[in-house]
Amino acid sequence: MRGRRGPVGRRLSAITIAVGLSACGTDAEAPPPAASQGATASAAANFEAREYERNFVFASLEGDSLFMVSWMLHNVETPDSILREADAWLARGGVWDGFYSARWSTRPTTEPSLLLPYGGLTLLAREGGVIDGIVFEEGPRALEVSMEGVEASWTGPRGGLYEVLEGSAYLSDQRIDGMVLDMARASVGGTPTGGDWLFLLSGDSARFVLAADVEHGGEVEPLYRGWGDLGEQEVVWPGVRLDWRRTEAFPPARRDVPVEWRIWSSDGSVEGSLAAASAEILAGEGPGPLLPVRALYDVAGELRTADGRFPVRGILVHRRR
Repeated sequence: MRGRRGPVGRRLSAITIAVGLSACGTDAEAPPPAASQGATASAAANFEAREYERNFVFASLEGDSLFMVSWMLHNVETPDSILREADAWLARGGVWDGFYSARWSTRPTTEPSLLLPYGGLTLLAREGGVIDGIVFEEGPRALEVSMEGVEASWTGPRGGLYEVLEGSAYLSDQRIDGMVLDMARASVGGTPTGGDWLFLLSGDSARFVLAADVEHGGEVEPLYRGWGDLGEQEVVWPGVRLDWRRTEAFPPARRDVPVEWRIWSSDGSVEGSLAAASAEILAGEGPGPLLPVRALYDVAGELRTADGRFPVRGILVHRRR
């Protein structure tokens, strides 16, 4: 499914700034009348937590290397607040630079999935809430990712939305053209959060996305759904597996993390292999003994499908909570 978001220049228009400021003001309105203690306790007991995940990844092949900008935003709705996280990395030549990380909270809202600007993060949005770009500006550092034409769009088995778009990154005075993955997914109550995901490029003509329904290490092995944009043709693989062919110890989280993968499906429609070229691996906080871990990999390998063999390069995000 193809469409247009419209052109985006390297600018902050007055309309964009107004949208950002009004979004910030939404949570600063006067508080509602206080509920009774009994009603508040009852509402809290019946509350089902909701999590909203939104990721933007810009990727461009530069010869044998990959240039990536990854924005990962996460909202968690609680009875009395929205807990917000935003992290961003720039990866180039095997070096990962975590240039933005923020944790903050806002008052409850009727739109808990809404993304808000914060600190050095500005969202370029237009009517309808469509995000056309993300700008980071802090001191002398400036980085913008703009998104334009929608090349392919897919819906996940649990309602998540995955779009591949044309895009550009502006780093200082340098413009780099590439592709952007815009993905959004959510979980409610006891629904498991989504698992690992991949965004892969093959030359300038093919893009692939794979996403797991649950995290690795649970009672049920994760099942991935895969999508491919081959230019004039789109393909879907409803049941894909990712086996860990090799792992390495990550002592800060007291876990093993994967570094090589085998991709396959029981019907033989897709198979392949990936290996980490570089990685940014972070341990979270928790009671232990095993701690949360998030790993971002620059991966390289090959996919083999009925449409041919595709050398691929891209990002794989692995997370254990």
